[in-house]
Amino acid sequence: MNPLELAANGALLASVLLARKNSVHTWPVGIVGCVLFAFVFFYAKLYADVVLQFFFIVTSIYGWWHWLHGGEQRRSLCVGSVRAPILIGLALAALAVTGAHGWLLHAWTDAQFPFIDSAVLAFSVLAQFLLMARKVETWWFWILVDAIAVPLYYSRDLYLTAAVYALFLLNAIWGLWTWRRLLKT
Repeated sequence: MNPLELAANGALLASVLLARKNSVHTWPVGIVGCVLFAFVFFYAKLYADVVLQFFFIVTSIYGWWHWLHGGEQRRSLCVGSVRAPILIGLALAALAVTGAHGWLLHAWTDAQFPFIDSAVLAFSVLAQFLLMARKVETWWFWILVDAIAVPLYYSRDLYLTAAVYALFLLNAIWGLWTWRRLLKT
């Protein structure tokens, strides 16, 4: 564990805590965490995760703006669900992106575990979009991402990051349970 990894995890944990408290400060703190993680993953040769951090930075900027200025008629979204055929199509698209991106990383870089790293990228993007749309199925994909990420990060000696993602896995399981209850009400 190095100071950069420690700072990145600290910022990410703070961002998650602020999000739980419904504080708009979750977004700028999350952006700092993503910038730091971009460097952590670059040095670990997990290039798909570097790209993913830039995606999270962009979506965090949007989230920050959206939370400050609200949506149409300033109403919040209710928890919803995605129809099965659409969900299957989205999952297949994420699998295709995993294969294509993994092949590119394998062919053109010295990436470690290019296909596993690309799966974290592709399914995180899918989960993030579902989360932004407040769809309960987001949690299934976060569970998948975290289950893949924990051993991946551990294998690259990112022990603290692996431990934090293990906590995120537990949080995703809890989130699925909570949002399913909200969906039924």
